[in-house]
Amino acid sequence: MKKYNVGIMGATGAVGQQMIAVLAERNFPVGELRCLASERSEGKTLNTPFGDVVIRKTCETAFEGLDIVLGASENDVAEAMAPYIKKAGAVFVDNSSAFRLYPDVPLVVPEINPEDALKHNGIISNPNCSTIITLVAINAINKLSEIKGLYASTYQATSGAGAAGPREMFEQSKAILNGETEVESKVFQHQIAFNLIPQIGGFGENGYSSEEMKLQNEGRKIMHLPEMKVSCTCVRVPVERSHAISACVITEDKLDLDAVRAAIAEAPGCKLCDNGEAHEYPMPIWTSGQDIVYVGRIRRDLVNENGINLWCCGDQVRKGAATNAVQIAELLIEK
Repeated sequence: MKKYNVGIMGATGAVGQQMIAVLAERNFPVGELRCLASERSEGKTLNTPFGDVVIRKTCETAFEGLDIVLGASENDVAEAMAPYIKKAGAVFVDNSSAFRLYPDVPLVVPEINPEDALKHNGIISNPNCSTIITLVAINAINKLSEIKGLYASTYQATSGAGAAGPREMFEQSKAILNGETEVESKVFQHQIAFNLIPQIGGFGENGYSSEEMKLQNEGRKIMHLPEMKVSCTCVRVPVERSHAISACVITEDKLDLDAVRAAIAEAPGCKLCDNGEAHEYPMPIWTSGQDIVYVGRIRRDLVNENGINLWCCGDQVRKGAATNAVQIAELLIEK
């Protein structure tokens, strides 16, 4: 089997580390694994499933000889390095939001639009984590009848803010349980322990946050539904890992609930978890540490007769970021 030289940009972060683990889990044919990070990590050694790897500094000359670069860095780093990745002849699969809405950059969820990955000009974008989880859950419905609108509320785990998010939640929880009345908040705008924060990202002129607008803007591109309307509320919740989404999907036709359940049960990347009598429905403790999106609480909307309500949950570090990127890389080598 042909081997591919793979670079991980942002290799020391949570998503970068998960990318390395997923490459090994999925038996990706890695020749060289090149771990790239900031100057402060240069020279350190990472123990990986592919052997010990000495971290290199992310810079203009770091990409020579690579076939694929998986990006787990911030927007500014992605934007600065993209020209040099392309110049080196590698394909850049980027997890940042920097290029997602560029018309010449594919935005790909392999279970939904794998064909778009092969239309790249050197860069392929990985969508937002909540967008991936939501669209994997509702794509089967769109195949039954075109989705016209979507109401969604996301319940996003603290690890969505990086490794410091859960740490802050646990530290605050411990302090409060020890009787402290005031806690320090550095990662989030407010105390996250025993609390909910209805803001992720900055607010725009329309009152929606940047995170909330991603579901509409990215969803339209991925599903090839340029007129789909989405109204979203994003909430940070005191959960360590796995995002949950409540969605009301409005379709062109009124759908049969049994047909919807059957379609979701057969959809790639989905698991139907919809047995209310047995108290079985998607939850973060069931979906963390794996790559399947669980879907349940399927019921007809009581306001719009063409609306289907559901609840879904998925691991945002894995399927919402690292695994989706590796799946895109797999599409590249399959061709």
